[in-house]
Amino acid sequence: MALTLDSPLTALAGIGPKKAELFQKLGFSTVGGLLRHFPRAYQNRGEIRTLAEAGFCGEPCAMMLTVGSMPSSVRLKNRMVMTKFTAFDETGRCQVIFFNQAFLKDVFVLGATYRFWGRLVEKKGKWDLASPQFEPYDGVHPLPDFLPVYPLGGGVSQKLLRTAVGLALEGLGEVEDPLPAALREKYGLGGFRQALETLHRPMNLEGLSEARRYFVFEELLLLSLAALRDRQESQNRPGLPVMGEITADLASGFAMHRLLSGDVGSGKTVMAAYAAFVAAKNGYQCALMAPTEILARQHYNDLAPLFASLGISVALLVGSLTPSAKKKIHEAALQGEVSFVIGTHALLTEQMRFQKPVLMITDEQHRFGIRQRAMLAEKGRDLHVLVMSATPIPRTLALVLYGDLSLSTLDELPAGRQKVSTFLVNESYRARLTGFIRKQVEEGRQVYVVCPAIEELPDEEGEIDGPLVDLGGHPIEKNKIKRALSFAEELAAALPGLSVACLHGKMSGAEKEKVMSAFAAGQIGVLVSTTVIEVGVNVPNATLMVVENAERFGLSQLHQLRGRVGRGKYKSWCILVSDTDSEEALSRLRALCATNDGYRIAEFDLAQRGPGDFLAGSGATRQHGAWKTSLASLCEDTGLLESAMKEAGELLANDPALEQAEHRGLKAALRDFLAERAGEAS
Repeated sequence: MALTLDSPLTALAGIGPKKAELFQKLGFSTVGGLLRHFPRAYQNRGEIRTLAEAGFCGEPCAMMLTVGSMPSSVRLKNRMVMTKFTAFDETGRCQVIFFNQAFLKDVFVLGATYRFWGRLVEKKGKWDLASPQFEPYDGVHPLPDFLPVYPLGGGVSQKLLRTAVGLALEGLGEVEDPLPAALREKYGLGGFRQALETLHRPMNLEGLSEARRYFVFEELLLLSLAALRDRQESQNRPGLPVMGEITADLASGFAMHRLLSGDVGSGKTVMAAYAAFVAAKNGYQCALMAPTEILARQHYNDLAPLFASLGISVALLVGSLTPSAKKKIHEAALQGEVSFVIGTHALLTEQMRFQKPVLMITDEQHRFGIRQRAMLAEKGRDLHVLVMSATPIPRTLALVLYGDLSLSTLDELPAGRQKVSTFLVNESYRARLTGFIRKQVEEGRQVYVVCPAIEELPDEEGEIDGPLVDLGGHPIEKNKIKRALSFAEELAAALPGLSVACLHGKMSGAEKEKVMSAFAAGQIGVLVSTTVIEVGVNVPNATLMVVENAERFGLSQLHQLRGRVGRGKYKSWCILVSDTDSEEALSRLRALCATNDGYRIAEFDLAQRGPGDFLAGSGATRQHGAWKTSLASLCEDTGLLESAMKEAGELLANDPALEQAEHRGLKAALRDFLAERAGEAS
């Protein structure tokens, strides 16, 4: 029986309940989810080298060799079993060796040809090829040039993923194409099945670009359709009248659904406070939800004294409060004794109820999923909603990501805000940079150091040896990645006498709060972190941001990180460290050095990298399951974004319910897309 996209993974041969659980940890449980788990890169095995060439290249490569002797196995003194045989080509011969894989002596056939992938090593004047990967070659059917490399996790190996994808592709029956034929023809997108085959099993690079375009367009079209539907619903939803753009919304008689997008430090909190003030002065209640306890406390400490002076009561509701303290706030809100509640996810509990709610504000909205924002908005009937983002978002992209929200932008910084001087350096500046870090701390200032990863990842990286290319066929550099845990130790050793701490996403919430609180209090001089500090507490005393392997971050993300410094009266710097040889990557980093304008940076990032950074950062649309993809970040034609919005508008205008026969596949895809979005709780 043919597989469908909805078939469970256990329908694949060799995938039982235990292996299916491993895939579940990657975020999918169906054949469709598996096939939408796209490769992140490819090994180029089409570039065949002779033994003579491979011996001097110094890196893993592909070799087409013929088995020249019968394989044999022997047990070594350390109880390991070694299986070996000779193989040759027209330039020489080598010894192929495997350990603890005795069954391979029955796999290799004398005189047969195989494509091997491995590193050739000279030992005592002879060449050894130890534990290579291999594929039989019959001389008739060409082998694929590119081997997919998938994002991993949850104990799933590259081999298991490749095997499962192969079984899924071979067993998949007829599938309704999500994109109508007219759209595919208009944009030259090919078909769904063809695009799947190409991305997972490319024979060459020629079709990769078009296959990628198919899924990028599909993704943006579904986002656009969802956004336009949400906008239509929100515009017709009644709201409570209360009293620029936000005031007009509150007084309009319809529910406000507004995104306030502004650069770091542009004054979004002031705008939110104004909206809360208007609500409270008109006899209503409001809430502000922040992603972390320390940020919630910061908002409370800043706003509570101001509101108290205006006769407005403010309460703080966070997870670390005692049950009795929480109960007191719950009762006060229900009785209408408190007008403004600032908190974290604790605001979402059933016990948190308001007597007369009117406005719900979400800070750093991309840290919350759709379900969480909806739960906050459901604290009352027909509430006004204001969400704030410190990520400057180009207007066109904002219409796709947040089509249900009206958009306001703050594109000027408050008077007196420090501009952060930004510089790009390489490893040759390491000693000088370490000295500069010491100088800042010794002068009483504080320093952030951001790394792209937490620790070594042997499970995945051990399986991916040799050079890689991305989905566009461009080489992927393998610069040494700075890991937060180990680099914190290195810095502590290089900076004796200074307080160095580490912060990363695998720490518990309480641990992260403790470290950030200590840093905010000036007890830590150097904080080594992953991007978990991208959104964090205001530390005016922090004057230096160092970003390691800066080429691995999007410009908008780097700009967010840079916004962590320059918040006080002291001169501040951002140092980007990169040893990349990619001129494209260097041009992006130089662009960041040239401007502090977040919107210009966002537009540049969108033009250079596509919408991937914004999609990944949104949290509301790119989290789990069948639609988890990074292809949009590699989109080369950003015009697809506007095209998708245009087509979505025309589709809904002509066929609002997508009932026409040619829209059947699109309707099913949109249904699945909306169901997955609604089920997110990130």
